[in-house]
Amino acid sequence: MARKDFHFNRRAALAGFPLAAARLSRAAQESSDRSPTSYPGAYSYDDQERRELNEALSSRTLFRWYGPSKPVKVAAFEKAFAEYMGVKYALAVTSGTAALHTALTALGVGPGDEVILPAWAWYACYNAILMTGALPVFAECDESLNIDPADVEKKITSQTRVVMVLHLYGCGADMDRLLLLARRHNIRILEDTAQSLGGQYKGRRLGSLGDIGMYSFQISKTLTAGEGGAVVTNDPALFERAARFHDLGLLRPLHKDLLGREAMSGFVGVNYRMNEMSGAVMLAQLRKLDTILAAFRRHARYVRDHIQSLPGLELRSLPDAGGEIGTAVFVFLKSKAARDEFVKTMRAENVAAHPPTGSLYLPAVPHIEQKTAMHPAWPSFNTPRGKSIRYGADCCPRTVELYDRCATLPIGAKDTERDLRGVVAAVKKAYRT
Repeated sequence: MARKDFHFNRRAALAGFPLAAARLSRAAQESSDRSPTSYPGAYSYDDQERRELNEALSSRTLFRWYGPSKPVKVAAFEKAFAEYMGVKYALAVTSGTAALHTALTALGVGPGDEVILPAWAWYACYNAILMTGALPVFAECDESLNIDPADVEKKITSQTRVVMVLHLYGCGADMDRLLLLARRHNIRILEDTAQSLGGQYKGRRLGSLGDIGMYSFQISKTLTAGEGGAVVTNDPALFERAARFHDLGLLRPLHKDLLGREAMSGFVGVNYRMNEMSGAVMLAQLRKLDTILAAFRRHARYVRDHIQSLPGLELRSLPDAGGEIGTAVFVFLKSKAARDEFVKTMRAENVAAHPPTGSLYLPAVPHIEQKTAMHPAWPSFNTPRGKSIRYGADCCPRTVELYDRCATLPIGAKDTERDLRGVVAAVKKAYRT
């Protein structure tokens, strides 16, 4: 296939990605009679969320800071979330995208800076970098499906300020090597933990290892309030900048008391404040996280243990297998055609399987490849470095090759042993085909 054709086909596919992803998700679910594998947080809703919501409604105070009564839900969630993640500070915001924007701003990222991120990511990751005026620099992924530390080091320049580490599909990236790189080059680590809430790396919660971390509570995430997000850190200066930026540049008394003092003056900020309804739902959801994770891990371990001995089968590399949350099992086939045939056979067996979804190969998205910003004068691409950088299909070919060979086997927190035996049997049949 000519390179020009490759560009055209990939562009066409990615231009319709959100719709295609939704179709894939529905097709995967409809091909199985198992309990729902998607939306684990939403399927755990019960009287706990209802009680928290009713308390918020009864207070008639759904704004985070004041009203007819004293608002308590968001503040209580921030405290509980920080304790769960093992950090000093947590800040609740309106979405995962808001959390990324807030975290990058807290780190001081701005025009002239570069932020390295994996080529396989979500629009919000790239967009948040652009919203600061900085330049996104893509790095390859490795067999863990996360950012490759070796390629990160190749992409570091004198302008690199932050590495955005995505812990994709429930699995932590190789944080030992990434943190070592960051110390050696004096750059900061932002952990995007949107897809791996509650995961661990060598005994520490994902999102708590770097300088700052973020989470998403969108409907497809492990816990959800429909939308929402959080930023965590142990650094008081980063927390104050984050708290100010998310709230118009202000530092409210609750966060000032938490910090003990006001160390900086105000600056221009946005409005990313979480409301009391979302805080109420997240309070109830957080209490269920350990139960949900235990089920995911138990079920994913069952599937992996029963297929890993298949000769030549390549499973996803796990930098910390015990810390993975287990929302899916990933296998690599010898080619894209073999992967597609594997998925087809799995579905014929009435078992959900599909190519990796929920993120995509960003460098080949048309407006990213063409470096289209919000305004022609936007600073990201108007420096000599910004003008010279090139995205596109050739940007990170190793990532394309890995993901083209990868198949996803969704795992459900409510799967039964019969469900799991069915998955294993289908894998064995599809792998032989």
